[in-house]
Amino acid sequence: MFTGLVEELGKVKGMVRSSRSVRLTVTANKVVSDVKVGDSIAVNGTCLTVVAHGADWFTADVMPETVDRTVLSSFKTGDKVNLERTLRVGDRFGGHIVSGHIDGVGTIVNKNNNDIAIIVRITAEQAVMRYIVEKGSIAIDGTSLTVVEVGKDWFTVSLIPHTAGLTTVGLKSPGELVNLEVDIIGKYVERLMGLAVPQSPDKANMNTDFLRMHGFMG
Repeated sequence: MFTGLVEELGKVKGMVRSSRSVRLTVTANKVVSDVKVGDSIAVNGTCLTVVAHGADWFTADVMPETVDRTVLSSFKTGDKVNLERTLRVGDRFGGHIVSGHIDGVGTIVNKNNNDIAIIVRITAEQAVMRYIVEKGSIAIDGTSLTVVEVGKDWFTVSLIPHTAGLTTVGLKSPGELVNLEVDIIGKYVERLMGLAVPQSPDKANMNTDFLRMHGFMG
């Protein structure tokens, strides 16, 4: 599990492509300081397993499922990537629950300044948008951010200068793609509510009384 607090920006050192998979090598400093083969590192929010490493690099295999669902296959040598190690017991939890399993790919539409903040608008498919709510959490390239506004096929987030300077979200330009992971709690709630009322396809009976009865509200 991750928190969405990016530890450092690494760089793509190399990519070895096969027909549908990729072997990715990334240069880094902090995240490889205590790394072991078999450890997990989130690369732009995608949980990858370390298969080899050195003093300032690590290598991970990217399977076809991950290639199909993420922006990792579009990486080029020299690209900067967000890196985060897994959460350890006793660590402070400063972001939100991030699994490292990407739900979809979004496109940066525009970026505008609002005093010290940078407002980033991103479009996404409905399969992702259905879980995005105003003031909710979302991981963009593995960066834990708060949703500011939500439209039919878009949402915005606000970056402080620190986040803008130390993550790919701040470095990318309009037209570029980002990995998106929605808040996992919303997906579990939807699943549990669907199982609770299998005979109610329109979910019309899901009011506050229903939620309270099934333990979702106090």
